[in-house]
Amino acid sequence: MSIEQSSQKVEAQFFDVIQDRRSVRYYDSEVKISREEMKDILQLATLAPSGANLQPWRFLVIDSQELKQKLLPIANSQQQVIEASAVIAVLGDLEGYTMAEKVYGMAVDAGYMPEETAKSFVERYQRLFASMPPENVLQKVLIDSGLVSMQLMLVARAKGYDTVPMGGFDPIKFVEEFNIPARYAPVMLIAIGKAAKPGHRTLRLPLEDVAFFNELPKA
Repeated sequence: MSIEQSSQKVEAQFFDVIQDRRSVRYYDSEVKISREEMKDILQLATLAPSGANLQPWRFLVIDSQELKQKLLPIANSQQQVIEASAVIAVLGDLEGYTMAEKVYGMAVDAGYMPEETAKSFVERYQRLFASMPPENVLQKVLIDSGLVSMQLMLVARAKGYDTVPMGGFDPIKFVEEFNIPARYAPVMLIAIGKAAKPGHRTLRLPLEDVAFFNELPKA
């Protein structure tokens, strides 16, 4: 197989993953995802980009049937909470910048960055985020958490699993019932498992309605 053919095969597989992903709401409750495989999915998801590589996402994986029952009313009684193998709560760490020293220290140890550069980055970002208005920190954390969430769902599809992102839940009750510290902002819930019914096919707006070059159309 030529390099070009190999590249085309990889490209086709990637496009299949994107096109086959559906928001699935009915799951085979007999299918369980092992902790080992779940960790692999999450690890691959964390390869998503983030501002200054600070990776302010955190995951609470809820795979206990008892806790899924507890989550059900908080998530507007959406049945996939019970049927899916697990529900992953994606949380944004509003104090994620405090991990800067570890993040850049790992880069130094791997030979990716000089120690002096890492030190300057740590000082810069800790100072920047510590002085930033809370709403600005939240906005940045939400962006990064959205990026990792989409990557997580694509990784799951590539491994043969299905997902659905859920914004329909009560974040205040979730924080209360699951004892979430104040530094973590609930972003979304993602049900993950094996579909019992295929997700509905959906259509997207024509590209000319959403993409513009160099200037936006006048209102």
